[in-house]
Amino acid sequence: MTEVVAALDCGSNSTRLLVADDLGHTLTRQMRITRLSQGVDASSTLVPEALERTFSVLREYRHEMDRFAVGRGLLAATSAVRDATNGSYFLEESHRITGVEARVLDGNEEAALSFAGATRDLDRDPRPTMVLDIGGGSTELALRVDGVLWSYSMQLGCVRVTERALGRGVVSPSSDDAARQMIQAELDRAFAAVPVFSTVRGEVRLVGVAGTVATLAQLDAGSTEYERDAVHHRLITRQSVDEWCERLAGESPEERLARPGMVKGREDVLHAGLYVLQAVMERLGADELISSENDILDGMVGALLGL
Repeated sequence: MTEVVAALDCGSNSTRLLVADDLGHTLTRQMRITRLSQGVDASSTLVPEALERTFSVLREYRHEMDRFAVGRGLLAATSAVRDATNGSYFLEESHRITGVEARVLDGNEEAALSFAGATRDLDRDPRPTMVLDIGGGSTELALRVDGVLWSYSMQLGCVRVTERALGRGVVSPSSDDAARQMIQAELDRAFAAVPVFSTVRGEVRLVGVAGTVATLAQLDAGSTEYERDAVHHRLITRQSVDEWCERLAGESPEERLARPGMVKGREDVLHAGLYVLQAVMERLGADELISSENDILDGMVGALLGL
């Protein structure tokens, strides 16, 4: 009998599900904006309304898992739960709702699983590959050089940068400066902690995963509806990243939401994610980015199935 597995990712901004068969073929892939990290940066606590939004989606996902007769699964929690004093309660309740193991991934685990998922169907390339995962509360860098994987988890994400520096509306000059200083300081820490990151400047293949990059790819493609083929492995230039960052920073959330390709629930934080992306590309001397729709969920499925 074919085994069916499920991977669930409870991130800072979204809660996602991937159900796959024993060969790793996707049966369903779903995403909901839940903003689990609401207020965590200031209070170190998962607030009741954010918890209930996420638990409600997990109940929906359990019904989907039943529909596909899921036998095993893993629920991974990341930055928001790592930073919260009531993270253990979240894990216990998530396990009760979904019936699968629920645990917090550390930054290195998160980076390794994202790398495995994002590179699974990429063509070979002589350059070192770095996978960039811009989340809501953290951003993971994972670089493979000569068969060795190096990673670092930065305390940067679209929600964290929005709440600490940029704000949700039109960006002021002072907010712009504060955000850039915050991002550069964290990049300095990352590159000091993992010196090999600096050795690939100008010669790295940069692959972006998760909501910031996926939504940017949709905006760049002008897609009014999600089309996987239009965004998966889409090549996005540094010039395009700069233009979209400047454009969205000068708009209100309502104006951003009116743009073809904008995902509802990201209109108030996407610009912050692009600030992070822009800074990483500048630090690496990268002129282009490959968008990948395969990500940590695919890495988790691979780990569950031993693929």
